[in-house]
Amino acid sequence: MIVCKSPREIEIMRAAGKITANALRLARKIATQDVTTDYLNTELERYIVSQGGIPIFKGYRGFPKSICTSVNEEVVHGIPGQRKLKKGDILSIDVGVGYQKYVADSAVTIPIGEISPEAKRLLEVCEKSLYLAIDVIKSNEKLSLISKTIQGYVEKNGYSVIRNYTGHGIGRCMHEDPQVPNFVSKSLLEADEILMPGVTIAIEPMICMGKCDTEVLKNKWTVVTKDRKLSAHYEHTIVVTEDGADILTV
Repeated sequence: MIVCKSPREIEIMRAAGKITANALRLARKIATQDVTTDYLNTELERYIVSQGGIPIFKGYRGFPKSICTSVNEEVVHGIPGQRKLKKGDILSIDVGVGYQKYVADSAVTIPIGEISPEAKRLLEVCEKSLYLAIDVIKSNEKLSLISKTIQGYVEKNGYSVIRNYTGHGIGRCMHEDPQVPNFVSKSLLEADEILMPGVTIAIEPMICMGKCDTEVLKNKWTVVTKDRKLSAHYEHTIVVTEDGADILTV
């Protein structure tokens, strides 16, 4: 069941979103060559806690760290560790923050030093698809328009949309109704939801250079592209308004 949030709830989520956004700004500054992903985890967790937030990923369904760090062919749910970032890597960082019993969720993909033109274009298309999807949102519009917008732009540019993982409703819990796929399917159209003011969702296009097929590594968390081609991930938490969408993770 989709629950519309009250103005009070939205403002708490906005506060959670501010902590999330600032944590990602910190990540952009300190994610450099030779830094380990575990160092990023430690510093972002420290920042989130200092702001009165809770790193909501830590312990979620057994996840062992406070952020997700996914490098190159890793799509999502990468576990921070002793891996050192290298020049030319692309690093997707996903952060979720709990604050006063509400949650915000956001992700960016960060270039480490100079990256290839091909990788740069992948990041640009993924990020643009997110903002194009946000731009089409308005009250009484169908949820499937978000999916159609992302898929259309990504595939027009020669990339694949990851299909096994989707965006989601968000609020008191990190994952609420509805699911927000990045592609259009028969099942989505059959159960299409109407977006109403106060609906809060996390939109998160995940795209890759090769085929959309994925697999999970032996750690039971890290999702990689099956062909090991590069993948990118961007995400914002938004609230539907009467005439558009308001980004809460800025």
